[in-house]
Amino acid sequence: MAVGTILLFGFTIRKFEDTKKKPKAFVPPKGCVFRTVMGEESSALSSEYKTPEKVQLSLDRGLTWIVGAQNQNGGWGAGSHSRQDITDPHEVSADPATTAMVSMALLRSGTSLTAGKYSQQLKKGLNYLMQATENSQGSSHNITDVTGTQIQTKLGENIDVILTAQFFSNMLDHVDHDASLKARIQKNLNTCVSKIQKAQDSNGNMAGAGWAGVLQSSFATNALESAQTKGADVDEKKLDQSREAQKYNYDAKTGDVKTEKGAGVMLYSVSGSARASAKEARKVEEALSKAKRDGSLAESAPATPENLQKIGFDRDDAMKYSTAYEVYNAAKVQAQREDVMDGFGSNGGEEFLSYLQTGESMVIGKDNAWKKWYDDISGRMLKIQNNDGSWNGHHCITSPVFCTATSLLILSINNDIEKLTAIGN
Repeated sequence: MAVGTILLFGFTIRKFEDTKKKPKAFVPPKGCVFRTVMGEESSALSSEYKTPEKVQLSLDRGLTWIVGAQNQNGGWGAGSHSRQDITDPHEVSADPATTAMVSMALLRSGTSLTAGKYSQQLKKGLNYLMQATENSQGSSHNITDVTGTQIQTKLGENIDVILTAQFFSNMLDHVDHDASLKARIQKNLNTCVSKIQKAQDSNGNMAGAGWAGVLQSSFATNALESAQTKGADVDEKKLDQSREAQKYNYDAKTGDVKTEKGAGVMLYSVSGSARASAKEARKVEEALSKAKRDGSLAESAPATPENLQKIGFDRDDAMKYSTAYEVYNAAKVQAQREDVMDGFGSNGGEEFLSYLQTGESMVIGKDNAWKKWYDDISGRMLKIQNNDGSWNGHHCITSPVFCTATSLLILSINNDIEKLTAIGN
C-alpha cells in the first residue's frame, strides 16, 4: 500500500536503488505530480495526477499538528473510551493502534528513516511498535496490555496488532539500507501475523469485536494481504476465509447488507466488502478484457461463472471470482452514496476508516473511477479540518490524533498508487 498502504491498511511509491550513494526516500514536494503504473486499460489511474494545492496545504497543516502530538516514548495515543473528554494528545497514554496509523501517515506523506522532515519522529514510532511486539506474550492475541482505548472499544480488542502488522509491511520497503533492521521488522511482522490468525474464528472474523467489529475484521484482511506480499507466514486458507467473511456482508444480487457486526451502519460493512473483493474483482476484469480483445468472449459478455470457465477459470474459482466481481462493483457504488457516506450521522473515526477502505479498494482494483472518488473525498475532508490542522470525530472514535492520521492517509493515497496496485497483482 502506499507508503504505506497502510493498512486497514500498506504505503510508499519507490524502493531504494542499490547504489553506493546514501539511499533517498521519495519526498513529494508541494503540488507534486505523481505518475502511476496502471497500464493502458486504466487510463484514469495511469495518467498524471497533480495533488491540488489546497490538498497539499491541508496535508502540511495536518502533519505539523500530528508530529507535535507524539509522546515522549515515541508513541501516539487516542485516549480511553471512558475519558473522551480528554483531547490533549499529551494527556493520554500511547497505544500501538494509533501509533501505527500515525506512522503510516508519515510514510505515505513522504517521510522515511533516512530522509524527510519527520524522519526522527518516524524512527521513534517504529521503535515503540517493535518493542511492543517483542515484549508481548506469545499466547496473547494482541501486542499491548493497554485496554479500554477508544480504538479497541469501537473496533475490537485486537486492532492494535492488526494495524501494527500493516505498518510493518509498509515499513519493509524503506529499510533496504539496513539489513539487520529489515530482518527485525520482518520477524515482528511474522509475530503479528501469527497473532492475527490465532484470533480468527472459523468463519474468518476476528475475535473480540467492538462496536463496529466488522472494521476490525476488514482491516485484518488488509493486513494479511499486505503481509503476504512481503513474504510473511500468511496461511492462504485463513486469508481466504477472511476475504469471504467480508464479502458475505453484502449481497450484490439483492442489495442486502449485513450490518449486525457494523453497529447497524451500512457504510462500515459495504466499504469492507469492497476492499476484500477488490483483488479478485481486478483479476476478473483483466481476464475478461483480454478475452474480449482476442475474441474469446463477446464484447458484451458479463462476468458470469459460465463465461469465466470459458476463459480458463475452474468451476470453483469461477463461482468465487464471479461473486467477488459482483460484490466489488455493487459495494463500491453503495459506499459512495451520499446517504451511506453519512454513516452514523456525523463524522467519526469509523467513517474516516471506511472512506480510506473505499479509496484503497478502488486503487487495488485499478478502477477508472478512482480520480472522481479522490476529488469528492478530498473536498469533503478539507471542509471538516479544524483550524489547528487536525481532524476529530463527533461520535465514537473522537480522538483527534487517530482521526487526523486517518485523514492524512486518505488525502495522500495517491502517493501509494504503485504499492496498493501491487497488492492486487
